[in-house]
Amino acid sequence: MEKDLLELGKVVAIHALKGEIRLQPWCDTPDFAAGFKKVYLDGRPVKVRSARPHKNIVIMHLWGIDTAEAAQTLVNKVLYISRDQVSLPEGSYFIADLIGLKVVDADDENRVYGTLTEVSQTGANDVYHIRFADGKTRYIPAIPQVVIQTDLQNGMMKIRPLEGLFDD
Repeated sequence: MEKDLLELGKVVAIHALKGEIRLQPWCDTPDFAAGFKKVYLDGRPVKVRSARPHKNIVIMHLWGIDTAEAAQTLVNKVLYISRDQVSLPEGSYFIADLIGLKVVDADDENRVYGTLTEVSQTGANDVYHIRFADGKTRYIPAIPQVVIQTDLQNGMMKIRPLEGLFDD
């Protein structure tokens, strides 16, 4: 199920005294997170006055937030973007859309491995966390040799595990 709003990141601190905030981005890069003219806070749209990447965070100034005290009220809040503000290349997915997918065997859909519960971004390739029926979490690399098909419409991911991947 697609959500209209996607998490952009979390406000972790204020920056200086004029209302700027420090945003920890929950996306691929701080550059990406700094590229929006509008974000959503508590479900309401807010215009971005300025945003710039700084190391692994984004220094952001929102319209209407002009003091350190006002910025402090945003600490620990999550900022969102609208899904229609961004487009992904073919074969790329929002993590929010992957969470909750049923993971099945590519050669036998009746063989259900479990549910995709988390995505770790390691640099080389993402790693998908799959919660099996026995409660254990197992991991698969998000590479084309393993992930055969991602079907968001039907809530399913078809995989072909590498030999020994799920051996305990």
